[in-house]
This record gives sequence, structure tokens and C-alpha cells, in this order.
Amino acid sequence: MSFMDTLKDKLGMAKGKAGGLARQHGDKIESGIDKAAQVADSKTGGKYSDKISSGAGKAKGAAQNLSGKGDRGGQADQSGQSGQS
Repeated sequence: MSFMDTLKDKLGMAKGKAGGLARQHGDKIESGIDKAAQVADSKTGGKYSDKISSGAGKAKGAAQNLSGKGDRGGQADQSGQSGQS
């Protein structure tokens, strides 16, 4: 087995383990993302609220995709509307 094959196998196992952890602790992950976004928003005085909110939404979407819970279409933003930015 070549080095690249070994690396692909190990990365595949790591992705599977990360997905399992994301499924188990999805609520804690989303809560952590929300808290980090709130801290960042307060530290910047609200100057970058739209960008922070967008980044938090994308991070939640990535966590949902990793756990297998994400829909393959657009992600819902904070207002509940569906779409990608």
C-alpha cells in the first residue's frame, strides 16, 4: 500500500469519527458557535455583525453536514429563510 493510500484511509477514519462526535454533540457544537459569535460581535462593537452572523451560519451548516444532518440544498439563516449567501 502506498503512502497516499494509507493517508486516505486514515483521513477517512478520522472523518467518520468526527462525524460521529458531531452527531452526538451537535447541540453543544451549535451552542458553542453561538457563544463565539456573540463574543466576537461584542468585541467588535457590532461593526461586523452581518459577517459574524454569516460565518456562524456557515459553521453550523458545516457541522450539520459533517454529522450527516444537513440538507444538501441552501442553509437556513438566522431569520429562518433558506438560501446561500
